[in-house]
Amino acid sequence: MTTDTPARLLQLLSILQTPREWPGGELSDRLGVSRRTVRRDIDRLRELGYPVEASKGSDGGYRLVAGKAMPPLVLDDEEAVAIAVGLRAGAGHALEGVDEASVRALAKLEQVLPARLRHRVSTLQAATTPLTSGDGASIAPETLTVMASTVAGHERLRFAYRAKDGTESRRLTEPYRLVSTGRRWYLVAYDLDRQDWRTFRVDRVRDPFATGSRFAPRELPTGSAAEYLRQSIQRRPDTDEYAYDVTVDAPAELVASRLPSWLSASVAADPSEPGDGEEGGAPRCRLRGTTSDPVEWVAVRIAMLGYEFSVREPQELVDCARELSGRLGRAASAGPLNDAEADRPRITVPGPGR
Repeated sequence: MTTDTPARLLQLLSILQTPREWPGGELSDRLGVSRRTVRRDIDRLRELGYPVEASKGSDGGYRLVAGKAMPPLVLDDEEAVAIAVGLRAGAGHALEGVDEASVRALAKLEQVLPARLRHRVSTLQAATTPLTSGDGASIAPETLTVMASTVAGHERLRFAYRAKDGTESRRLTEPYRLVSTGRRWYLVAYDLDRQDWRTFRVDRVRDPFATGSRFAPRELPTGSAAEYLRQSIQRRPDTDEYAYDVTVDAPAELVASRLPSWLSASVAADPSEPGDGEEGGAPRCRLRGTTSDPVEWVAVRIAMLGYEFSVREPQELVDCARELSGRLGRAASAGPLNDAEADRPRITVPGPGR
């Protein structure tokens, strides 16, 4: 029997978070209290914001349902380890779909994990090897969690940074946002020593340290951190990534459903520029992102979407699309190959990351 009311409430909450209906009698037996006490505890959970529904009947039943807000969860050891391992794996290798919210969740979870569970998570992480692009951009999850906590708490961040040419420096920043391009993470921050906004590749950051000094967030020069990163990559000749911007003559939802995850692109409707065809123009969308993949592969993959498109930038992608168009046009007009021509070498487009 659990006589401590807070402990009993946590135990009851943990039971209810299993997706099923729990008869009052079964809850009474599990908790070692009367059914009347169970009803009172249910009322306390409701007062705390947990949406618990009761069903009528001879024994009555209770179930936790979705509410308007996300209440705190109670996880057992196995659940906590599973979630932490999943978040660490995604955050450490910058997989598509793992954004700043995932990193914040990891930071919160690792902050409260008991030492024994942290050890289990680290052991599992060390025993697994993900298949990555091999570009050396792996990131320690602890680096991301420290950065995420300073972004959320408006706390100044100090770290060592290695530039592309190998130059080492120490930076004191006011972190603004973490941005994932699918294969890499970037920190958008205000550099206090240089008195200007900067973007930092997180895999080049060492020893991030939260100083404890709070700051009032500054206004970013562009509308969003993602847009600032895109413009920053365009301006910097020393980076091995480039930004691309493409207009596609198709609705955004259709284009998004056909994009591969490695392309790491954002898709948004472009109502200011309708296409031809229907009254008022068919819908268009903007496809934008950053990548280090060969421009040939990006051009081919966009063409494979199956819609008309035009490249806004970069010029290298414009030139590549024009060259591929001419090459494919010549191939289509040449007619079928004879046996001798079939033995000629073929030009192939390299895959992503090659």
